[in-house]
Amino acid sequence: MILQKKNDLLMCERVWFCMCRDNFLFKPLLKASSCRVPVLILVMADGEKVIYTSLEVLIAVGCCLGNILVIWAVWSCRALSQTTFCFVVSLAVADLLVGAVAVPLAVVVDRSLETSFYSCLFISCVVIVLTQASVHSLLAIAVDRYLRVYNPLRYRGAVKKKHLWAAVTVCWVSAFILGLIPMFGWHAKDTKTTENTTITCNFINVIDMSYMVNFNFLACILIPTIIMMILYMLLFNMISKQLRKGVGRPVESSSFYCKERKLANSLALVLVLFVICWLPLHIMNTLNYYTSVKVHDVALYIGILLSHANSAVNPIVYAFKVPKIKMAYKSILTKLTSSEQNGDQILDNFSSNSNSTPRYSMKVKPQVVLIAAQNG
Repeated sequence: MILQKKNDLLMCERVWFCMCRDNFLFKPLLKASSCRVPVLILVMADGEKVIYTSLEVLIAVGCCLGNILVIWAVWSCRALSQTTFCFVVSLAVADLLVGAVAVPLAVVVDRSLETSFYSCLFISCVVIVLTQASVHSLLAIAVDRYLRVYNPLRYRGAVKKKHLWAAVTVCWVSAFILGLIPMFGWHAKDTKTTENTTITCNFINVIDMSYMVNFNFLACILIPTIIMMILYMLLFNMISKQLRKGVGRPVESSSFYCKERKLANSLALVLVLFVICWLPLHIMNTLNYYTSVKVHDVALYIGILLSHANSAVNPIVYAFKVPKIKMAYKSILTKLTSSEQNGDQILDNFSSNSNSTPRYSMKVKPQVVLIAAQNG
């Protein structure tokens, strides 16, 4: 009997070792009282979590600072009043919220937060909503660029600010509807625990993988991405044809299409970076759901970091690829540095005046005494 218990304990430790080694994301699902975990595995997992948390903090800071600068640049510069840049602001707001809300929530959840089922489900849905908002903003940018080049004269006369704000509102409302679908029932269900009990919050504990793979990825991300790629291909094809036909036409026509091609190149790069950053994580989720292929957990963490880093990359692309935003960046930074220099100069002048006043009074007072003596 004692020998049997020892064998069961050894078997339990082996199972713990394999589960912790192969997938430390699932450790919170296991009961600590069932068997003991080797100390070496816990130390390695903690070290990996420290690295992951540090990188997430750096990404969050980059997201917040960079996208605040983008929003400031667009709203402060009249040259950036085109409709496309308003959609760029919508994308920047989504990226800003990724750094300010989604990344901190991901770090807190990774630290094994104990919360109710629906609280954890709402936290997980926030990340999906922001992803959908980014996709819809990118799709709006692609449609806006295509329509602007397809019929420039009609576009300028038909598109008003009210249409612009309506389109931005549609982007965000649809993102909320699609991202909050798990709150209305399409979520993971565990027969062992009720939905009102306290659980260890983890994304895979509450979000159904059929929703993430079949609906969120294949329907809400992959299809719009393919549509955007087709729109940009048609856009570049139209611009190339117009430039080839532009021999002998007014200079304004060729310059218009040259500017549109440069801006389209920059915005297409933003789309390509979005695909590069988000596709690996969704492909790994699809492999885990449909096949028996086991994706290593380090790769999953790298995929999560890469998806969050996409929100910090876009402001850098704008700085190097969009001249108007680059000039707005320089103007803002120049104003900030000049205001700091003016403040320093005021402080220096005030301190120099305060220091010179006593010396001036010491010099004047003897002269006043001598003049008074001579007159006397």
